[in-house]
Amino acid sequence: MNTFERIYSVVRKIPYGRVASYGQVASLAGNPRWARVVGYALHVNPEPDSIPCYRVVTKNGSLSPAFAFGGLNRQRELLMSEGVRFLPDGRVDMSSCCWRPEAESCIQEN
Repeated sequence: MNTFERIYSVVRKIPYGRVASYGQVASLAGNPRWARVVGYALHVNPEPDSIPCYRVVTKNGSLSPAFAFGGLNRQRELLMSEGVRFLPDGRVDMSSCCWRPEAESCIQEN
């Protein structure tokens, strides 16, 4: 399985109503330094209907201004349709919506 396939495999596992950070996806795909690679892989997602790239956000819950499948507003709409909660400043509420497939958290302290 190549790098992009590993990334897509992880993203397919993010449950409905949950999100993961780019770094979290990178770690689960095999290399925590691949966060930018995750972004590129999602930008060229060959199967947006089955690989829910809109469920991947920044570590602080910000949406991607370069979301390739309809822009920032479309990403927000898709997440809201799944019940993902947002903070007043527009970021995803990572404390309630972050996918936690393991002990690792996608919330990072400063």
